[in-house]
Amino acid sequence: MTADPAGIDAVYRAEFGRTLATVARLVGDIGLAEDAVQEAFADAVRSWPARGRPDNPGAWITTAARNRALDRLRRESARATKEQDAVRVERIGFPAPEQELDMSPVADDQLRMIFTCCHPALSAESQVALTLRLVCGLRTSEIARAFLQSEHTVAQRLTRAKAKIRQAGIPLRVPPASLLPERTSAVLACVYLVFSEGYFATSGSSAVRDDLCDEAIRLGRLLCGLLPGEPEARALLALMLLNDSRRDQRRSPAGELVPLEEQDRTHWNRAAIDAGLRWLVSAAADGHSGPYTAQARIAAAHAGAPSWPETDWRAIVSAYDELARYSRSPAVRVNRAIALAFRDGVDAGLTALDEIVDHPRLADSHLVVATRADLLRRAGRRTEAAVYYRQAIATTGNDQVRRFLERRLAEVAAGAGSVRAATARPESAGPTT
Repeated sequence: MTADPAGIDAVYRAEFGRTLATVARLVGDIGLAEDAVQEAFADAVRSWPARGRPDNPGAWITTAARNRALDRLRRESARATKEQDAVRVERIGFPAPEQELDMSPVADDQLRMIFTCCHPALSAESQVALTLRLVCGLRTSEIARAFLQSEHTVAQRLTRAKAKIRQAGIPLRVPPASLLPERTSAVLACVYLVFSEGYFATSGSSAVRDDLCDEAIRLGRLLCGLLPGEPEARALLALMLLNDSRRDQRRSPAGELVPLEEQDRTHWNRAAIDAGLRWLVSAAADGHSGPYTAQARIAAAHAGAPSWPETDWRAIVSAYDELARYSRSPAVRVNRAIALAFRDGVDAGLTALDEIVDHPRLADSHLVVATRADLLRRAGRRTEAAVYYRQAIATTGNDQVRRFLERRLAEVAAGAGSVRAATARPESAGPTT
């Protein structure tokens, strides 16, 4: 089978995080592991087009990366650290060149990676950036877009964070129970970032990355077992399950984005909804409240509505008001403006949007302009809506979202102001897709 560049890119997105976590566990060095994985993909780019993509591309990449890491350790074994490197070489082993690894998952390799990324010695911004890079496999440009920051700033942050891990000897492990509380909040946030990037990808050809959604839910279940006394871990799992219940309906058979308003609710995953509601009830026991509990309430309101017109927007706005007490993210305020528009009318939503239009973190994002375009469309102000749709199309990094916005632009340009769902990216809570 011929391997075109797009096919290799898809393997990169699906396998980078898992491969890096596995190789890092073997060599005990994140920097070495990352370099080895990058070199393995470079090998794939050179060899797959001619030889065909292997049946198990993830195993091929992991084997190649392990061999690359081992070769480097062998070269460095003649230096001052040769005794330490020799031990690492022995631990890794050296498979035959064509041997492929058994890819049975090691349950907590990526959980170890997340806990390492979330070490308290690192800043919150570095923790998030490292997770997106090392667990999600996002490129620096994609992380910059997710952060709403320059690529140079993010590149420097990643370099400093990885250097600090190396210099401080931060171990690649899940910490002992006594040290879990100091990392819990950051780890939960990073797991949700993995899910969010899967549920609505920053860039690429598809708005949904199934591999990241599945991995985040797996990690969420692991965290609930690791942190049985942490209600926010249960609330996070509830949130992910409730949103994930409609994953398959977010794309049409042709692969186009389908907004929440137009989805066939009879095909939502009822088992995921029921499980999510059970986890939410457990999290909210004894009156507990927190950021993931608030977001799960929003997701539950959508999951429980028999139809779009029956959505309880009062409950959703109330949950956003609660969420605003925990989060200063401008995306939360944008999504609250959407909910206000459905509860109180489009003008109320536009007024709320005006309050954050100049937020510096939203300057290069399509989030505000896409939301404004949709609200103007709903108000019948099609000429104004077209202006903002064009702005949103120019700033989005996701091909599928861009096509969706282009369809909306064509509708308003043709005077077809039919009522459909909002298009703003749900970065913090309450997705409308």
